[in-house]
Order: sequence, then structure tokens, then C-alpha cells
Amino acid sequence: MGLIAMSERDLQRIEVLSKVVDGRTTIVSAAHVLGLSTRQVRRLLERIRTDGAASIRHKAIGRPSNNRI
Repeated sequence: MGLIAMSERDLQRIEVLSKVVDGRTTIVSAAHVLGLSTRQVRRLLERIRTDGAASIRHKAIGRPSNNRI
């Protein structure tokens, strides 16, 4: 697997979600830190558990815009 470019936001999400996976923080406090709902944090955790940390990266990176002419 090669290098994966991520934004600062994605890196912060991975850091906070890894604390939840390790049991060092709760889903509620992670949701508060990330500014998301608890339901969205649970969905992100499920993606990390199935596909790894690279799944947190935004899926549209590298694709052309839908509004291009």
C-alpha cells in the first residue's frame, strides 16, 4: 500500500476515532470534538473497523468536479 494524501480534518478524525476504538474516550465526547452527531461517529467507526483508516479519506479526492464544463 502506498502513501495516501489526507487533509488535516481527516487526520484529526482518525486520531479521535482511534481513541474511541482503544477505549480512551467515548462516542459522545468524540462527536462533540469532531462536531458530528453520535450516529455519524458510529458510522465512521464502522468504516474504520471494516476498511481501515484510509476509508476516512474523502471519496471525491482526485475525481473531476460534477460542475465542470
